[in-house]
Amino acid sequence: MKLLLLALAAAPALAAPLEYTCRFSATDPVVDGDLSDPAWKAAPWTADFTDIRGAGHPAPRYKTRARILWTPRGLHVCAELRDPHVWGSLTRRNSIIFHDNDFEIFLDPDGDTLNYYEFEINALGTLWELTLDKPYSSGGKATHGTNLPGLKSAVKVHGTLNQPADTDHSWTVEVFLPWKDLARYRGLSACPPAPGDVWRINFSRVQWRHEVRESRYVRIPPHGAKIPQGSHPEDNWVWSPQGEINMHLPERWGRLRFLGPQQQR
Repeated sequence: MKLLLLALAAAPALAAPLEYTCRFSATDPVVDGDLSDPAWKAAPWTADFTDIRGAGHPAPRYKTRARILWTPRGLHVCAELRDPHVWGSLTRRNSIIFHDNDFEIFLDPDGDTLNYYEFEINALGTLWELTLDKPYSSGGKATHGTNLPGLKSAVKVHGTLNQPADTDHSWTVEVFLPWKDLARYRGLSACPPAPGDVWRINFSRVQWRHEVRESRYVRIPPHGAKIPQGSHPEDNWVWSPQGEINMHLPERWGRLRFLGPQQQR
C-alpha cells in the first residue's frame, strides 16, 4: 500500500481539459484546404498540440494547431500540420486512416461520453468516419463508415506530396460538418448550438517515423507489419492532453464554447 501511495504521489496530475471559444461567422469559409479565407481571420489558433500523455513527455517533433468557427450551416475546423516530409498511402475511403499520418476530430456535443463521432483524414484527403456508442473500455463498439452526407473536406500540401527528394513545409486541412448531420449526436444538447453552449471536442495527430527506400517513403514499421498490442511506435499529439495513449476517454476532451454574434462586439 505504501508503494502504491508513493507511486500515485509521484505521478503528474492531469491538467484540466482545455477550452476554446468558438466565434460565429455569418459566412462559410470555402472548403479548399487554403486557410487564407477571410472568415478564418477572426478565429484564434488553438494552443500547439502536445504529447497525448501531457506534461513530462517529449514535445512533438512538428508543430500542429487548429481553428474552429461556427456558422448558420455548421461547424468548420481547419488545421495546420507542419511536416518536412508529407506523405500518404491510403486511398480507400473508411480505411483505418491512422495507419498513415493523419489529423483527427472527436466530437461529443452533449458531453455524456456516449454516441460520439470521430473523423480522420490523411494528406491524400482520404477520410474515415465512425461512431462509438460508448468508449472501448466500457465495451463500446465502433460503427465504421457513418459518413455525414453533407460533410466537406479538403487538404492542401505546402510542398510536394510523396516526394522524398525535397523538403516540404506542411499540409493544411479544412472540414465542414453540417448541423443537420451532427444532430444524430446531439443527445440533450441543442443543434445548432445556442450562444454560450459548451460541447466536448478534441483533436489528434498521428505521426509515424519513416525511411526512404527506392525513392519512396516507407513507414516504420511498414504497413501490414504486426504491431504488438499495447505497443505504440507512432507519435500521438493532441490539443487537450488525455493523460495516456487513448483518445477514447471523452470525459477528458476539451471544451468548445460557442460565442454568439452579439458577444463578439
